[in-house]
Amino acid sequence: MSPRRLREWRDVYTQLLSVVHEQRWKLNAKPASYEQLHMSLLSGLLGNIGFKPEEEDYYLGARGIKFYKHPGAHLKKKPGRWVVAAEIIETTRVFGRAIANIEPQWLEEVGGHLLKKQLLDPHWEKRYAEVAAYERATLYGLVVYSGRRVPYARLDMRAARQIFIREALVHLDWESSLKFLSANQKLIDEIEQIEHKSRRQDVLVDDELIYAFYDELIPEDVYSGQTLEKWYKKQELLDPKHPPLLMSKSTLMRHEAKGVTFQSFPPTLRMGGVDCKVEYLHEPGAPRDGMSVTLPLFVLNQVQEERAEWLVPGMLKEKIQALLKSLPQRPRSRLVPLPESATLFFDSLSSTEKFAQGALLQAVLKLVREKTQLDIKATDFKTDTLSAHLLCHFQVVDEHQRMLAQGRNLGTLKAQLSSQARGAFQALATLKSQLPVGQFDEEVHAEQNDSSRSKQAATLPLDAKDTKNTDQQVSRGAKQATGDLDRVMTTWDFGPLPELMEITRGAQTLVGFPALVDQGDGVKIEVFDEPDVAQSKMAKGLERLFVLQLKESIKFLQKSLPSLVSMNMMYLGINPKASSDQLFQDILSVSVNRAFLSDPWPRDQQSFELRLQEGRGRFNLIAQEVSKSIQLILSEHQACRKKMKDMKLPLEVSQDLEAQLGKMISPRFITQTNYTQWQHLPRYLKAVQLRLDKYRADPSRDQVKMMEIKPLESKFWRWMDARKGQEDERTREFRWLLEELRVSAFAQELRTPQPVSVKRLEKAWALLQQ
Repeated sequence: MSPRRLREWRDVYTQLLSVVHEQRWKLNAKPASYEQLHMSLLSGLLGNIGFKPEEEDYYLGARGIKFYKHPGAHLKKKPGRWVVAAEIIETTRVFGRAIANIEPQWLEEVGGHLLKKQLLDPHWEKRYAEVAAYERATLYGLVVYSGRRVPYARLDMRAARQIFIREALVHLDWESSLKFLSANQKLIDEIEQIEHKSRRQDVLVDDELIYAFYDELIPEDVYSGQTLEKWYKKQELLDPKHPPLLMSKSTLMRHEAKGVTFQSFPPTLRMGGVDCKVEYLHEPGAPRDGMSVTLPLFVLNQVQEERAEWLVPGMLKEKIQALLKSLPQRPRSRLVPLPESATLFFDSLSSTEKFAQGALLQAVLKLVREKTQLDIKATDFKTDTLSAHLLCHFQVVDEHQRMLAQGRNLGTLKAQLSSQARGAFQALATLKSQLPVGQFDEEVHAEQNDSSRSKQAATLPLDAKDTKNTDQQVSRGAKQATGDLDRVMTTWDFGPLPELMEITRGAQTLVGFPALVDQGDGVKIEVFDEPDVAQSKMAKGLERLFVLQLKESIKFLQKSLPSLVSMNMMYLGINPKASSDQLFQDILSVSVNRAFLSDPWPRDQQSFELRLQEGRGRFNLIAQEVSKSIQLILSEHQACRKKMKDMKLPLEVSQDLEAQLGKMISPRFITQTNYTQWQHLPRYLKAVQLRLDKYRADPSRDQVKMMEIKPLESKFWRWMDARKGQEDERTREFRWLLEELRVSAFAQELRTPQPVSVKRLEKAWALLQQ
């Protein structure tokens, strides 16, 4: 210890004690704390404070100086971020001597009058319902604190009021129970929907006009949620019938949006028997731009693409005009001006009798032909040039309203979710069928097995109910037939099976198609959402049910069929993976179909047993006939293969013949080819043999004929691949016309049932694509 330092301390103490006595202050009863001692020192040493930046060994001092800890300052603890020095001296560098730690908040208490404060980023805070800002304070250039939240109204009430009105009321960023907020928001939403429907953005007034409305009515001293609620409640008490700050349509709308009516832009659209929610959006480029329909998964397979083409009445005129604009120049010139022609066509198609009846393109095509007197084709309309908003956008959702898929191509959505949609529909049908009989009679109405009634029901709108006169016995029969959907049956020991049934879900009505489904050892009943699928399943189910009743006849048939072994050897050459009895099962399937499944199909026990009794006698003869036809086809096919093997054909010719035979005699051709077409298969196969004979004599002629046919065939099979093999009556007819064209080209002596040529088939191809 230094005597000089001790004398210094004693002198300081004496001086302080004299001041205390002069001021008549009381001496401390207890020693001062670290905080009290250093705050008293800090009051006179505010210019000696320092702040240590991260990863630096110096301190930033007042007024921009930098100083270092003096080497002689031996501290018990490492100095903190904020320090105060007894003195700052400069020798080789600037040093701080007698350093002590301090807390930054002490600076506010001691030197608050010296702090320079700034308010930054005034903003609306929804949580506190007021406008706030971030405060920043500096002392001699050192930042004491920053980002401290403070109410902005303390500094600038007028600016805080402006921000409050703009953010909380105009932008509606405030959750409050005040009536005017929800009422005004609802009105703004309605006007925005009008904008989306009319695809205009000039109906709703801009934010500045809404701000001016509130600014005029709200007092100057209202600047936050609390102050507005206090004022508003007083105004409500003064005039309860007329709450303040309520807007009207005339206040919010620049002009009336003519044509935007409930009928023109309905909130729901009936598709597949269900009222589906419709939303409208005007946002070009967005996935949901235009009209968006929400489809429940269980109704997806029943939605018709033709209905979606018509959109809604409010959008039909624009779509018609876009279709007219896509026409070639010659017909388009006869429709100028297009807006007038579009209006004329719209007036014709928007009537209740014509709207959404059939395909829109065909309806417009008919009107264009009448007006232009030209032979316009559907392919003349360039539908790929239509704007995205003129195509209906679909959103498929499950029972929990979770979106499963979306897009504007209904066929693609069906291909993606068809099986899931069928399962959802069957689950709904199963649930309904398990209701008590009385309740089922109210919710599920089965149609009798009458073809005329079935066709009428299929063409009626799904919401047109005619179920009050449904026979009580038929309804109970349907309940009996569909009541236990899990039971596998080996004979018709259940009630009548209707061709269609209505399933009510709340206010919605769905149409289901019950069918027998083959289970191998029996059949069970399932309800399908597509008539084509139900028809296909029903055919196999009835076939299985008849086979189960013909066990003895089938055993006898298997033993009595001639040449079954040799036929089986030839069949294995076509279908090497086939089981040993596959050929016989195919023969059996065709025979049962021809013997028992003539129209109309049995739909109840009585008609089933009658059909069984009628067909049992001719079943064996039909099977023998089928067997002979198959034997002839297999023999001709084997002869073709043998002749091709014996000849050295060019690769192109060989590939052409292989493709022809592969498509004509596929591994399952017996069941997949219509029986009426069988009679032509031997002729087609003989035509192949004659082509091979003629090829030896004139290969160049064969090459010319093949090049004439190949482009047309290639287009057709590419088209079928794009359709994933889906066939209808027109595609099947065209497919066999291609075989007749080959007969005409390579074996004219075999003749064709009708005239065929490349030009004729080109015209048929154009009609097929329409």
